[in-house]
Amino acid sequence: MQEQTTAALTGLGPLAPGLDELLIAAVAGTKAHMGALYLLPPDERVLLMSSVVGIPAPIAHQWARVRLEDPVPAAAAVRERRLVWLAGHEDVARRFPGVALSLPYHFSVAAMPVHAAGADWGALVLLWPEPHPAELTPHELEAIEAAARRMGTLLRRAADRGQPLLPASRPRILSPRRDAPGDPADAAAAYDYLNRLPWGACAMDMEGRITFITPQAAALLGVEPADLLHMRPWEVLPWMGDPVFEDHYRQAVLSHQPTSFTARQPSGRRLAFEFHSDQTGISVRIAPDLTAPPPAGEEQSHTADGRTLRADALYNMVHLAATLTRAVTVQDVTDLVADQVMSVCDIQALALMVAENGRLRVVGARGYGPGFVDRYDGLPLGAPTGSCDALRSGDPEFYGTWEEYKQAYPDAVRYDDMSAWAVLPLITSGRPFGTCLFGYDRPHMFSADERATLTSLAGLIAQALERARLYDVKHQLAECLQASLLPSELPAVPGLQVAAHYLPATREMDIGGDFYDLIRLDDTTVAAVIGDVQGHDMTAAALMGQVRTAIHAHATAGASPGEVLAHTNRLLIDLAPELFTSCLYVTLDLARHRATLASAGHLPPLLRTPGSAARCLELPPGLLLGLEPDADYTTREVAFPPGSLLALYTDGLIEAPGVDLDQGMDDLAGHLTRSADRPLHILAQILIDQAESVDHRTDDIALLMLRSAP
Repeated sequence: MQEQTTAALTGLGPLAPGLDELLIAAVAGTKAHMGALYLLPPDERVLLMSSVVGIPAPIAHQWARVRLEDPVPAAAAVRERRLVWLAGHEDVARRFPGVALSLPYHFSVAAMPVHAAGADWGALVLLWPEPHPAELTPHELEAIEAAARRMGTLLRRAADRGQPLLPASRPRILSPRRDAPGDPADAAAAYDYLNRLPWGACAMDMEGRITFITPQAAALLGVEPADLLHMRPWEVLPWMGDPVFEDHYRQAVLSHQPTSFTARQPSGRRLAFEFHSDQTGISVRIAPDLTAPPPAGEEQSHTADGRTLRADALYNMVHLAATLTRAVTVQDVTDLVADQVMSVCDIQALALMVAENGRLRVVGARGYGPGFVDRYDGLPLGAPTGSCDALRSGDPEFYGTWEEYKQAYPDAVRYDDMSAWAVLPLITSGRPFGTCLFGYDRPHMFSADERATLTSLAGLIAQALERARLYDVKHQLAECLQASLLPSELPAVPGLQVAAHYLPATREMDIGGDFYDLIRLDDTTVAAVIGDVQGHDMTAAALMGQVRTAIHAHATAGASPGEVLAHTNRLLIDLAPELFTSCLYVTLDLARHRATLASAGHLPPLLRTPGSAARCLELPPGLLLGLEPDADYTTREVAFPPGSLLALYTDGLIEAPGVDLDQGMDDLAGHLTRSADRPLHILAQILIDQAESVDHRTDDIALLMLRSAP
């Protein structure tokens, strides 16, 4: 069967099978115990789980939406366009600590991007139980690559026909391939065998529901067999609601390793459970526990009202806590809460609101229309609404029906057909600063456990939202500072075309100190400067402004390029001896058609003269500004005939993982050569767009281009 599966995956027949069949075949062909297919809808940056094999629905729903920026294997595979292989839980913890925290079980993971015709279509994820060899076998690798390739071809063909294959609102749970059922006589013999054993046995499907149970097992549990069939045991037997039981169920499902534990019945009798699982379900052995009982107080942990907290609620909180640690902005918090909580808890609408200047401000929403936002954004805090009352009192409020809410607030307006609400105060340092509003499209009865869970979730959301709001304010101030320190417009110089671009690092990074300037010295002479202050913070941005001002002052005073850098170097040592700056200073004499350059440890500029290819100008090396007070900076003079083009840039334009600076400069010169005849503002944008890191910048990018009139 393995050979047939591999053959089916490695060659396209006249009719390609469906995506579900390809996923099932990939799981079978690699002997994985779980598999998932993520699809990337057009023009979106979110991977949506389309179908899964061997993964229970509650766990699948937690991972149904993965943003491309998320630190998870599927997203990393698509971003990096390569196979991501994690041989075990230690590898997962090192590379993706949030995943390891959310799924603390032992398994190996392979994530392969689904790519075809130059486009990203999704990711194929496969899991194996540990132990697995440190590397994938050639057979496994061939089957994974073939499956991803065929999936990509199928998705591309569907898109070309104008019928793209898109995921449903929830992933499809597929059944793995099973061996053909045996003779009925064998089944009867197996049943007789189980009934003769002195212990009990039962079988559960991947969702934890009991599909078969022996009379002995039911008797040990203290119920009739019919009461447990097609039910999860922890939903029927309150004493099994301890998180330990469901945790071992999840561990057995995800790791395919035998697990065991003991539980105590209300009567005091202790039972031993053993879980053994494969792709089709779990076999459970139940027997009286004959070992010595544990010390008092170490067996189970119950809530105050005698019931235990559901394990799925605990896992949701752990998973959300892990994901919220990477939330940087308020929008990040909104997206993560919506993605991680709404589908799992069957919530249809979410709104995050904070108090500002005596009014309620909606800072994030999902599932609510503009009418709701228009109504609540700017609402006075004294208004009679659940959100305002929860904000004032700091107590959560739950309304199971519209009638309940209407009774509490007779003037309330119903938005988006919501029928039940959880209004949760957002509290940090003992002070409510906002509310989280969950909306349900059907009446909803909130149990005590669910109320406690939602309240705990609100605590996690509050901490993340407070951090994000502080970050947004800090980042906005830093951006305003940097924008004010860069030239608002460059001077017009007859006979010289100029184009400049500046891109700050992406939102996950602080502000940087890249700068540029153009200084008109007289009617035919101009100075161009570009530099990079060490660091990514407001100190670097402020120092950048001081350096630019100093250079401007010395340049207009008539100093040569080397003297400008030397004077600025001494000033920088006095201002901030612990920070360094690279800088390139160029004087262009348009009458003599000459360029004079001096460098303080900056990347060499690119020069293209008419009829030749662009090349890097080798300049005399100079120390970074701020290192040595007596540093000298040697100048070099080169021809700058009419029609010449000079490009000054910072390292953010050419840096990329796995690419050295020399290669990056050569590639940039090639782009400049091929597009040199384009209008200068278009050429500058072309050079910006070619940067491999432009979408996920860890550094600023500054580019200043100058072309003399032909």
